[in-house]
Amino acid sequence: MIPHPLAIRSMTVTSALGHGLAPTLEALRTCRSGLTSRHFEEVNLQTCLGLVEGLEEPVPSALRAYDCRNQRLAQYGLEGDGFRQAVQQAAARHGAHRIAVILGTSTSGILETEHAYQRRRSDGQLPPDYRYGTVHEFFSVTDFVRRSLGLQGPALTLSTACSSSAKVFASASRWLAAGMCDAVVVGGVDSLCLTTLYGFSSLEIVSSLPCRPADRDRDGISLGEAAGFALLERATAADDGPCLLGYGESSDAYHMSSPQPEGLGAQRSMALALASAGLTAADIDYINLHGTATPANDRAEDHAIAVLFGSATPCSSTKGWTGHTLGAAGIMEAVIALLCLEHHFMAGSLNTVVVDPTFQMNVILNNRPAPLSRVLSNSFGFGGSNASLIFGYR
Repeated sequence: MIPHPLAIRSMTVTSALGHGLAPTLEALRTCRSGLTSRHFEEVNLQTCLGLVEGLEEPVPSALRAYDCRNQRLAQYGLEGDGFRQAVQQAAARHGAHRIAVILGTSTSGILETEHAYQRRRSDGQLPPDYRYGTVHEFFSVTDFVRRSLGLQGPALTLSTACSSSAKVFASASRWLAAGMCDAVVVGGVDSLCLTTLYGFSSLEIVSSLPCRPADRDRDGISLGEAAGFALLERATAADDGPCLLGYGESSDAYHMSSPQPEGLGAQRSMALALASAGLTAADIDYINLHGTATPANDRAEDHAIAVLFGSATPCSSTKGWTGHTLGAAGIMEAVIALLCLEHHFMAGSLNTVVVDPTFQMNVILNNRPAPLSRVLSNSFGFGGSNASLIFGYR
């Protein structure tokens, strides 16, 4: 079992659904998707994207060296739901040097590198104003967030593809248990770029329609972007809000991009999460699936869930709202799971019409009111890097 449940002191998320918790919750309740058929940059693909509006404003001048789409998205996300103020209050309690920052990203500011290559000089050299270390290097977004929040504790970037910002919760639990810090800002930031759009298209797993997780006719993902953050502290006896109760991590070691067909790694990740929380499968009220809407990924997750949970536990994928936000998917869906807990409902699988008849898991199509106590959120990345999180009331 994890040494201490972790209290969620504050959280916020920004995606195509809007800036902050309120528009995200409203979109979930009204089944309003953020996926649209708009173009991004010069990309000429027939697909739907989850674009975030309002990223034209540069980062503050003191941090101008970090300015790029990814850092602008992070900056925008930090201003939601009083999150910055909550971190400042934690710094006053513990000291800025005792608050860690652990963020996930899969591509960081690679868009700036793409732009730099488009502007190469005649001798092939990159333009002199290109700054790899503060815009593209994986640690740049974590360094930017730490500096923006005025924090001085340990910091880390995790990049394990789509599980990146789920695994940050596991690392935070370990750091707090080891006494490295007294609070942790966790989260993830991933912005759209040409590499992911053309890369996933080359794999022939990008849908021309808004993605349809677990649908009989699913044909691929919709890509999105998001920034999300949570402030974690060790829970005390007085805490009655939702907590991180457990986590599980595993590695398929099967294939560079395809999941293990029987979902063995996913199964192990969920089993470890249950064990770390001291729970059984029957204790989970709802599962937020990784649910990318690719044929292979959804099939493997169904196998894994069928083994552990059978066909009773309600589950759904919320990527029909946001698209697949890659390195930010873990935090995006953790926040959605926490919103479901707090507001007593299960989100359906938006855009899914007919569930794959070969599936055994209990995929719900429409929102349902439900007095939830414990929910599980799955994030499974390329290369079989898996993470499962359990949130709930103690």
